[in-house]
Amino acid sequence: MAAFAHSAPCWVDVQLPDLEAGKRFYGELFGWTFRAGEEVERGGPGVDALSGGKLVAALAAKQDGRMPTAWGIYFATDDIAATVTRIRQAGGQVITDPVRVGSAGVLAQAADPGGAVFGLWQAGDRSGFQKQNEPGSFCWTEVYTRQKDRVDAFYERVFGFRGTDLGAAGMGESGRGESGTREPGTGGPGSTEAGTGEPGTGESETPESEPPESEPPESETPEPETPESGPVESGIGGSGADMPGADFRMWSPAGTEPGPDTAIGGRSVITDAFPAEMPSYFLNYFAVADCDATAETGVHLGGRVSVPPFDIPYGRMAVLHDNQGAEFAVLQPPVSR
Repeated sequence: MAAFAHSAPCWVDVQLPDLEAGKRFYGELFGWTFRAGEEVERGGPGVDALSGGKLVAALAAKQDGRMPTAWGIYFATDDIAATVTRIRQAGGQVITDPVRVGSAGVLAQAADPGGAVFGLWQAGDRSGFQKQNEPGSFCWTEVYTRQKDRVDAFYERVFGFRGTDLGAAGMGESGRGESGTREPGTGGPGSTEAGTGEPGTGESETPESEPPESEPPESETPEPETPESGPVESGIGGSGADMPGADFRMWSPAGTEPGPDTAIGGRSVITDAFPAEMPSYFLNYFAVADCDATAETGVHLGGRVSVPPFDIPYGRMAVLHDNQGAEFAVLQPPVSR
């Protein structure tokens, strides 16, 4: 069974106050079906989410009301103990030391120097996504931070990422895959093949702060009514590749030629236009067949749209919150030509 390359995004999960309400929301929004998931140490009940019978995510019931209602991202590692050591050495914080999830694998939770939380997954019987870069599945992640220099150095040291600043690679439309299912700006965070399962059930032990809303863009997207409800400010989500001066860095795995075709995620910047207490965070994207219809359905199901659908060089995207407040983005890839 194929495994994810070291440092590749390999799983997402969400902590929800009401698990059944989450199943109804995402089941109708993405067409997901669900089955009972693994329970990890200190975790609660959770379910695997499947798209077309393939594992794509997990939903978990929050056991501590102080924890944020948020989607979390996991990066694959072939040596979780060594990765945890590098996180501490590079100025990050280990929130949850490595814990075994039965025979599925080992997970840990950490935060970068700017405070953005992410997970680690060392595969056992399960590698992660069985499907990605297709409608109803994960397709991209990006971190928002105020401490870009420290954060860039951190991820490059911990995961060996190689950075490409926006515009430096002549991004244009080069990130489009022939299948039309690639994520913003790259050849896909699934250029390594998906494995056979998920890391656990969604137990993301994150700091006690709610996920921030998206931030206002420099152009093209609607102006926010308030800083708390504005669109993503920069990077793929808010500016695309055609915006001069956007402060966005794409990350490619070690051993690859950095650029749009190999990037697996990105880093954007939270500016002083937003309150200093707004924490750093990861925004995770899901591919959809119709961005506008998905946004409308999300509202119908009790969610809200913080960034209305708009076009970027990599398709059409929007940022939503589910019916319990968890933030995520959706991307409709461009039509193949």
